[in-house]
Parts: sequence; C-alpha cells; structure tokens
Amino acid sequence: MRVVVVGAGIMGAATAWHLARRGADVVVHEQFEEDHARGSSHGRTRIFRLAYPEPEWVALADEALIGWRVLEQEIGAGLLGMHYFIELAPRLELTSHSALGARLISHSIHEPSDLGVTAPLGWIALVQNEAGVVYADDARHAFLDGLDVRYGSRVDDLEALDADVVVVTAGSWVGRFFPDLPLKVTRETVAYFRQEGPQPFPSIVEINGQRSHMMFSLDDPVYGLKVGAHHAGIETDPDDVGEPDPALIERIAAWVAKRLPNADPEPLLTETCLYTTTPDERFILERRGRVVIGSACSGHGFKFAPAVGKRLADLALGH
Repeated sequence: MRVVVVGAGIMGAATAWHLARRGADVVVHEQFEEDHARGSSHGRTRIFRLAYPEPEWVALADEALIGWRVLEQEIGAGLLGMHYFIELAPRLELTSHSALGARLISHSIHEPSDLGVTAPLGWIALVQNEAGVVYADDARHAFLDGLDVRYGSRVDDLEALDADVVVVTAGSWVGRFFPDLPLKVTRETVAYFRQEGPQPFPSIVEINGQRSHMMFSLDDPVYGLKVGAHHAGIETDPDDVGEPDPALIERIAAWVAKRLPNADPEPLLTETCLYTTTPDERFILERRGRVVIGSACSGHGFKFAPAVGKRLADLALGH
C-alpha cells in the first residue's frame, strides 16, 4: 500500500514509522526544512508523564511509554530522561492521585518544600517517578530515520497526491485542508533559565482549582530549565513567524522566581511554538475516504506519539 504522510512533526513521524514497520510504502512531505522551529515538535525536550487526573489519559500515556521503549530498543539509545515528575495542586482531589492509583502506578505525596519547590501554604506535591522528559528532536529523528522524507515539499492539494491513503498530520496547518474542524491555533511562549543544584531537575506541572494545567517546567540539557505558561498564547495564523510575547515572558519569569528558589529568574533565551487545540483538548483521529486526519496536539500531545501513531496507522491500513 502506498501511503503519503503530510507533515513530519512528531505525529507524522510516529505514524510513518508504524506504517513502514507494517510493510507500507511511505513517503513523508514536510513543507519546511529539517529541524525547523515553525511548528509544535521542535526543541530538545518535552514533558513525559503518566500523571493525569483523567484515567483515559493515564492509560494512553502508559501505552505510549511501551512504544517509546520499543523505539529506544530499536535504535539502541535512550529517548526518555526519567528525572521524575511533580504535580503541584491546592488539594489532593485535584491531582492525578486517584487515576494513577486505579492503574496501580506508583506515586507519592510530599510537601513541595521538600522537593525544592515553593508553593502556597496547604498545597501538595504529587511525585511520579517514571516520568521526566522526551528528548524531542532525537525522538523525531529516530522515527524518521531511513524513511523517504521530502523536506521543503509543501502540499496544497491532497487529491493530487499519488497514494492509496493520505495521512494529514500537518499540525497547525491542518485547518487549511479541513476548515470544518473545531481548532484554535495559538502562539505560545517558553523561556529558558539557569537552575542551580542537582541536575537534571524534575518536570513540574502546576494545576489550578479547576484541574487546569497552568504552568510547567522541565529539564533542558543546555540551559537547565525550560518554562512556559500553558494555553496562554494569543490566536495566530500559523504562516506568521511571530515573536515571544513580552507579557508572557514576564509572567513566566515571575513564576520561576516564586516557585523555584534555586533558579535564576532572568531568562536566558525565549522562543515560541504553536498549539493547535480542540475545545476539549482531545485529539482528532479520523478517516474521510482515503484521507486520515491526525490532529493530536492541544498542547500536550507529544508524549503520546507512539500510541497516536499506531492509531493513525491502523486507520490508514483499514484496521
């Protein structure tokens, strides 16, 4: 079967890998150059965690972990840095405690100060050890290694592609092909900081009183910490290059100063990435005729790539 994958971000890369392993003849088209920073999959690290307050996300992350380990074994190198994960929340019931417990995933509850984190009085820190980061660029390269990837090859007409099946994993550009999809594209800002003390530092997600994921930080092998405000960016056209938002840089630096006493709150570097978000932050994985759609970001998709890629490959192969 001839399959064309449109978009070489992490979801397209994982899908192409699964398809090739199952005997499909795969070509990947990417509109930008290799390792471009225009989309959602660039960078050294992304958070990997099993911890989610919702059981279905815990199950999918657990499945993805197996997939990451398979890929690591295949390439003979590590793609996950298990530096553990901290979930900060005002109350226990807002955390992933119940969902992790239901799946018998080991975790523990601590005082934030015991973990080198400053939080308001009464807040708790859930720690999940089998978590940390995915080495993002390395992971993308591993999935695409040995495949026919055509960089600088923008696809404008899906019907013109010579393939039995077309898989569209175009990230923030998926709306160009499917304007009916309920998607919002935002330009998010992240900043990098120097962290003193033991390295690497664990990944952190702060949850508010509505169980929404607000702020996050994770290890960066070059600078120390990568920190961002989740779903805080303005709506944008993905074709606009865009710049980091000064107001968000200030907000991020203030959070670092307030929560991470061993970090220098002066940003060393700032950059942007794109979020493509559905109203419920779930993924769109569907088939329309010979076209399979994979819009799987919503700001938290990277960690799930092996599991999402398998589902999109199943759709493409008719399973």
